[in-house]
Amino acid sequence: MQVWPGHAYPLGANYDGAGTNFAVFSEAAERVELCLLHEDGSETAVELRESDGFVRHAYLPGVLPGQRYGFRVHGPYTPESGRRCNSAKLLLDPYAKAVSGAVDWNEAVYGYHFGDPERRNDLDSAPHTMTSVVINPYFDWGDDRSPRTDYHHTVLYEAHVKGLTMLHPELPGELRGTYAALAHPAVIGHLTDLGVTALELMPVHQFVTDHRLADQGLVNYWGYNTIGFFAPHNAYASWGECGEQVQEFKHAVRALHQAGIEVILDVVYNHTAEGNHLGPTLSFRGLDNASYYRLAEDPRYYTDTTGTGNSLLMRSPHVLQLIMDSLRYWVTEMHVDGFRFDLAATLARQFHEVDRLSSFFDLVQQDPVVSRVKLIAEPWDVGEGGYQVGNFPPLWTEWNGRYRDTVRDLWRGEPRTLAEFGSRLTGSSDLYQDDGRRPLASINFVTCHDGFTLRDLVSYDEKHNEANGEGNSDGESHNRSWNCGAEGESDDPGILALRRRQQRNFIATLLLSQGVPMLGHGDEFGRTQRGNNNAYCQDSPLTWVRWPGGMPAGADGEEAGAEGPDQALCEFVRTMVWLRRDHPVFRRRRFFHGRPSEGTRDELSDIAWFTPEGEEMSPGNWQEAQAGSLTVFLNGDAISEPGERGERITDDSFLLLFNAESKPLDFVIPADHGSEWELLVNTAEESVHAAGDRPTVPAAARLPLPPRTMAVLRRPR
Repeated sequence: MQVWPGHAYPLGANYDGAGTNFAVFSEAAERVELCLLHEDGSETAVELRESDGFVRHAYLPGVLPGQRYGFRVHGPYTPESGRRCNSAKLLLDPYAKAVSGAVDWNEAVYGYHFGDPERRNDLDSAPHTMTSVVINPYFDWGDDRSPRTDYHHTVLYEAHVKGLTMLHPELPGELRGTYAALAHPAVIGHLTDLGVTALELMPVHQFVTDHRLADQGLVNYWGYNTIGFFAPHNAYASWGECGEQVQEFKHAVRALHQAGIEVILDVVYNHTAEGNHLGPTLSFRGLDNASYYRLAEDPRYYTDTTGTGNSLLMRSPHVLQLIMDSLRYWVTEMHVDGFRFDLAATLARQFHEVDRLSSFFDLVQQDPVVSRVKLIAEPWDVGEGGYQVGNFPPLWTEWNGRYRDTVRDLWRGEPRTLAEFGSRLTGSSDLYQDDGRRPLASINFVTCHDGFTLRDLVSYDEKHNEANGEGNSDGESHNRSWNCGAEGESDDPGILALRRRQQRNFIATLLLSQGVPMLGHGDEFGRTQRGNNNAYCQDSPLTWVRWPGGMPAGADGEEAGAEGPDQALCEFVRTMVWLRRDHPVFRRRRFFHGRPSEGTRDELSDIAWFTPEGEEMSPGNWQEAQAGSLTVFLNGDAISEPGERGERITDDSFLLLFNAESKPLDFVIPADHGSEWELLVNTAEESVHAAGDRPTVPAAARLPLPPRTMAVLRRPR
C-alpha cells in the first residue's frame, strides 16, 4: 500500500477523487495508527508518521468512499494525570463524516475503566464499537438555495426524525423513521399547510445509547448523547450506513428547501457520549483526554455542568476548532439553515463562570459563514449560575423559558402572573431591549420535547415516568401544569371540553405573542405521552406522532392512547398560524413604545391595556394577586417600522381578550378605539369563525366570555 505524507488540514478523512487524506489531532499520543477495516473483520494498520502541530496525517491513494477506518493511539494510560491513551481501543475519528455500526455494550468496550489497568491492552474493541467511514462528498444540489426566512416570518416546528414520521400511514414502510421520510410529499405537505417555515430537528449528529439504558432494554431516543459532530446519525438512514446516510440527509434538505422550509439542527456541543470517568473510550478520551475535556481538580474525574458526566473544554483551541469546523461543515456541505445549541450556557464557560464574551461567541461573531445563519441558544445548563435567559450576545436568539413558565402560570390560574404575562406577550423587552436586541430574540414556546406535550400539560398535575426505570425520580417535578379536574385519561365531557379549550388558549396565546413561535411536533393533533415528561428513552408509539388516516399496517397504537388525532385542533393551529402570517401587527420587529406613532391616522397608542370593564389598566390592576384577565389593544396603524422596500407598514387593529379566571366575565369593548369589531376567534368554541360568518361587536358593548377563554377581535383598516 502506498502511503504519502498528505496534509495536516483539513482534519478527518477527505476523499479527492483519487485517494483519501487522513488527519487527526493528538498531543498526548506517542504514536498513532490508522486502521483500515475489511469485510472479513481484519484490519490494515498504517502508522501516521507525519506530524504538524500535533496533527498526524497521511494520504493513501486508492482509498475510496465506503472504506471503514479508525485510529489506535499509543501513549500513556495514567488517569491520575488526566491521560487515557489505550491502543486496544479502536477510536472514532472526531471528524468522521459518517459512522457505521453501533456500540456493543460488553466488557470489551468499557471494562478497563473499572480500575484494572493491567487488562487494558488485552481488550480488542474493533468488533464491539462503531467505525468511521470515508464518504463521497459530491452531491447534485441543483439550484438549491436556503429560504433565508426572516425571523419575523418564521414559525418553528420542533420535531424528531423518527417520531414525526414513524406512524405516517402514507409513507412506505421502508421510509418511516428516516431522513427520506422528511422529504416525502405527505410530510412536507402537512408542514406547508400548517404554515411552518422552519423544521428544528432534534439531534441528528451521530449519538450513542449508553450502557445503563441498554441494560434496561431502553434506548437514547432523543439523541442528546453525541459522539460524531460531523456525521448524520446512521439509524435514521433508509439507504445504508456506509456514507449513504449523508446523501439521504442532503436529499431531505434539498426537498424541504424546495418547499420553502428551513432546516435547523439541535446540536450538542457541550458534552460527548463518553460520559464520566467510568464511561467508554470511543474517541476523544483515547485521543487526547486533557485537550478535549474539562478535568476536575483531581484529573481522574471530569467537571460536569451538563448532568451527563463530562463537559467539553471550551478554552481549548482544538475544541473550539472542532465546533467551528463542524458548524461550517453543516452549513456549507449539508446546507442547513441554523442551529439550536443544547445547554448553551456550557459553551460560555471558559473557566468556571458563564462568560458572555467567551472565545466561542467571539469566533461565531466573526465567522463569515456561521454568523449568517439562525443561532438559537438553550440559555441554561445545570452548573452554578447556568440560567442565562436574556444574557446571550446580540447575534443570538434564545429559547425563552420565562415565556413558557409565565404563559403556563396564567392559564392554570397562578396568582400574581398578569404583570409578567404582559411583558412576555409583547416580546420580553425586559430581557432583550437593553443590549440592542428586538422581540425576535425571543423564541416563544409552551411545550417542547423536554416536558409534557400540550395535551398532557392540560391532563396531568404530576409526571408519570415509571416506564423510564428510575422510579419516577427523573424529569421535572414542577411542571406548571393543570389536569382540569382529573389526573390522566378521562371520559367526563366537561373535563374533556375544558382540556380542548385550554389547548386552544395556549396555541392562540403562542401564535399571537410578539417574538418567534415554536410548536412541538404532534401538538397540533393533541399528542399524548400518558404523562411521561421525560420520554428521552422511549422509542415506541408512546413518543411517535399519530396521524389522521389510521395507523400503518402492523403498528401497535395502544401505547399512544385511546383517542386518535384531534383534527379540529390541527385546523385551529393552522388558522392561528396563518392569522399571524397575514398580520404584521402580531410579528413586529421592534418593541412597542406605549405611545402614538408619527404618521398615524389617529392619536391612539401602538398598544393599550384595559381591564375587563373597559378601563385602562392602572399599576394597582397589574399587581392584584388574583387578577387573571385583561384586554390588549394592538394598533395596526402604528407599527412604525419600514417594510422590505422601505414602505410604511400598516395593518388591521386587534383586541385580544384574556379570561384566565375560573369564572365567566363580561368584557366591555373599549369605547374610543374603534366603533365596531369583528369577532374572529373565541376559544370557547371548537372552530374559528369563517369569513362572512363573523359576529360584530360595537364599541362599549359587553362580550361575555366563559372561564378560561380567549377571544380575538379585528377592526379593519
